[in-house]
Amino acid sequence: MANDELMLIGNEWCASESGESMDIHDPSCGEVIATVPRSNTVDVEKAIEASRLALKESSWANMDPAGRGRILQKMAQLTYAAAKDLAKIESQNNGKTFREALSEIRFGAWTLEYFAGWSDKVEGSTIPVPGNRLNYTLRQPLGVTAHIIPWNFPLQLAIRSIAPALASGCTVIAKPASLTPLSLLAWAKAVESSGLPSGVLQVITGPGGEVGNALAGSASVDGIVLTGGVSTGKQVMQRAAENLTPVTLELGGKGANVVFADANLRYCAKAVCFGIFMNAGQMCWAGSRLIVHEDVADELIENIVNEIKKWPVGPGLSEGVRIGSLVSKSHRQSVLDLLQKGLEQGNELVIGGGCPGGDLESGAFMEATIVKSVGKDDILFQEELFGPVLAVTTFSTEAEALELANASEFGLLNGVWTQNLGLAHRMARDIESGMVSINEYPITFPQTAFTGWKASGIGIEQSADAMRFYTRVKNVNVNLG
Repeated sequence: MANDELMLIGNEWCASESGESMDIHDPSCGEVIATVPRSNTVDVEKAIEASRLALKESSWANMDPAGRGRILQKMAQLTYAAAKDLAKIESQNNGKTFREALSEIRFGAWTLEYFAGWSDKVEGSTIPVPGNRLNYTLRQPLGVTAHIIPWNFPLQLAIRSIAPALASGCTVIAKPASLTPLSLLAWAKAVESSGLPSGVLQVITGPGGEVGNALAGSASVDGIVLTGGVSTGKQVMQRAAENLTPVTLELGGKGANVVFADANLRYCAKAVCFGIFMNAGQMCWAGSRLIVHEDVADELIENIVNEIKKWPVGPGLSEGVRIGSLVSKSHRQSVLDLLQKGLEQGNELVIGGGCPGGDLESGAFMEATIVKSVGKDDILFQEELFGPVLAVTTFSTEAEALELANASEFGLLNGVWTQNLGLAHRMARDIESGMVSINEYPITFPQTAFTGWKASGIGIEQSADAMRFYTRVKNVNVNLG
């Protein structure tokens, strides 16, 4: 039986003003598992008003920063304690495996711990100026921040931006994806006893086209954070520009693992599988391109095929499953359609390419897929499929490898595989992406910048740099007389 969930506005769990709701499904079987409020612009205004009131009262923004840090630490502890329950909800709502969901939620708790430590370390500076003057800067909270969350990592990516916003003294309106709101709602309940003041955190559910658009276009929102597709990012940026609202946009990717002939192929094969088949390939930082030296291409592909045979496909809560369901059948169909167009261009299917039958037929499952002989102008090389499809391209020289790595509109995460230290650092320097990982993939930490170049986005998530977005500089000049 489906649960009727409520959303959080002004410290109250409530339905939408219209009373309308949306069905939430388990993509592994298609069943309705919950209903959530279907918000509209009236609910958005209520959430913004509650956030502005909490900001104006200053019990959060002007709190002893160490006190904010202690509350974030408490939120981290509560997240760790609830991690298994939250992971079960995440797996059922998103389709990913319980193992992946649990790892991601613990990463979210770690992120809260990290930014808790930053709360009392936001510092200004003194500036030498002419005359008998004191000149200094303050860094103050940005204000009301709107967070538009994607469906592929519903809770981890929510916490990724919520944590630095709260550490900076901002108030937060979090809008989860329409398909996957349940884990964020459950987390908000789990951290209620943390001591977070009333109105500092809102969680509002509803369609992105209406709720997200209203948040992005509001003159009462001081900062907008989106993780999503390029087209959505452009729309949000256009709306934000109407009020000159600053944005952080983490958008698409078409990551490449560039593998040279001296790489550890067995270890590389495991990492390549992890980088493209984890979360059924539904990752902006997925290593969906494999650019491999022609001398070792066949051996590496064989190793990858042998590895992927150890990754069973099935419901995320089932024991031993390594690849769960895609988020919906409609999304799976879009992946299959792009795959078919790629095969029509002459790309060669190595393994997969279809959907499991039998007991899995009712879910949005897809086989792990490898395609080789992919050219740099082909769809599978250029388009972000956002599914479990690996496109293999070969090269013969270092210059060709670099050209292929950069032959994409995206620039999020790329990997380099070689034992040659000079080559590794040259590639890291010259690859056009915000992140490069050498001899492992994918990898990130709360204290390291998560950032994209080119069409992969604007701004930085995680790390000390994230704190700079959520604070603004005020210069103070004092004439000492």
